[in-house]
Amino acid sequence: QVQLVESGGGLVQAGGSLRLSCVTSGRSFSSYTMGWFRQAPGKEREFVAAISWNGGNTVYADSVKGRFTISRDNAKNTVYLQMNSLKPEDTAVYCCAANPYTGTYSYPLPSKYAYWGQGTQVTVSS
Repeated sequence: QVQLVESGGGLVQAGGSLRLSCVTSGRSFSSYTMGWFRQAPGKEREFVAAISWNGGNTVYADSVKGRFTISRDNAKNTVYLQMNSLKPEDTAVYCCAANPYTGTYSYPLPSKYAYWGQGTQVTVSS
């Protein structure tokens, strides 16, 4: 069993930055692909970014490419999402998730993720 707890969300003005963290407990964190997803009110869950078990592969949604950076520290069982140049359309609840699959095809697919955090709210004002 893996438990995930996100933090770092908040209210920020457009153009600002936030850094989200996701601390995991349980075994084998370093063996999981880790991903970030977001869901805005009235919209479907959307893939944001994912990172392979050793940080060697990263994948981003086109909407955040060049603005967001995903990273991980396996010694701390933590995955991060650095968000720069935030826009009002980035407003959503952001969740981290753990994916036992290694193929990059699986990164954007919510169904491949076995464990999910509760999420942290990010609100970007214009």
